[in-house]
Amino acid sequence: MPIMRFVGNLGYVAVSILGGWLAIRGAITVGDIQAFIQYVRSFTEPITQIANISNVLQQTAAAAERVFQFLGEAEEEPDTETPVRPETVKGRVTFEHVRFGYMPDKIVIHDLTAAVLPGEKIAIVGPTGAGKTTIVKLLMRFYDVNEGAIRIDGHDIRDFARQDLRRMFGMVLQDTWLFNGTVMENIRYGRDTATDEEVIEAARAAHVDHFVRTLPGGYEMVLNEEASNISQGQKQLLTIARAVLADPEILILDEATSSVDTRTEVLIQQAMDRLMQGRTSFVIAHRLSTIRNADLILVLRDGDIVEQGTHTELLAQSGFYAEIYNSQFDRVAAQA
Repeated sequence: MPIMRFVGNLGYVAVSILGGWLAIRGAITVGDIQAFIQYVRSFTEPITQIANISNVLQQTAAAAERVFQFLGEAEEEPDTETPVRPETVKGRVTFEHVRFGYMPDKIVIHDLTAAVLPGEKIAIVGPTGAGKTTIVKLLMRFYDVNEGAIRIDGHDIRDFARQDLRRMFGMVLQDTWLFNGTVMENIRYGRDTATDEEVIEAARAAHVDHFVRTLPGGYEMVLNEEASNISQGQKQLLTIARAVLADPEILILDEATSSVDTRTEVLIQQAMDRLMQGRTSFVIAHRLSTIRNADLILVLRDGDIVEQGTHTELLAQSGFYAEIYNSQFDRVAAQA
């Protein structure tokens, strides 16, 4: 299309220059020049339309390629015909030589082996691309492992129905998700059978009740489609209250306090510590100061666990974890 516009403009310039020279010599009139300009426009307009159609066809071909690529993907592995349905979930999680890659030739996790006892708080740390979020996706069985197994209370997660498996987990992610509805409805999404009193109690546990009551309408305030009528920190607090209400057996926290101020972060950490008592918890941490009290810290690097232990043990080793931990405080000191 830019080429066709250039050709059209070039035609106007040629007609104007040549027509002006001929008009000066008296060979043609100004009206003839205007007529030729119209002829050039009539000639180039269909070609320009063809160029526009060519662009649309290219965009259509690219979109169709993605659509057919999606349609060509393998169907999700069906649940087993006789799924495991334990009456109680203790929360013991084991990773047995897990190997996984989103593409067969690009392995993200090479050989992950770890054992998590019921009620333990497990922190997963490492640089970007180390595989921290991938572990969460495997736990929720958004993807199946290529090799090895992940077990909950001794049962392979592939032996559970996906619905039953995911009901065991409560998630608080860095990216908040709220829908168009009241504050009460958004919190109740964690457990749709909860009463108003239970919702308010969960809000108090997550330190949400105070700010909600300052909103126009309180718990009946309607959030818009993007939930832009509350702050990012308030969104995060609502998702934490939702997790409190869900009361899951296993928690997954992906930097859940990333969007709140320091004072609120302290309150949220206290609320989350109460929530995590007696529950197996996986915490993906970017700020290592928030996971110093973890029962076990798994340090990932290039898809492998390079170190594991408590905060004190890992600092004493002066290895990769100590390097990351000290670099964060060096950065804070430099900014100060």
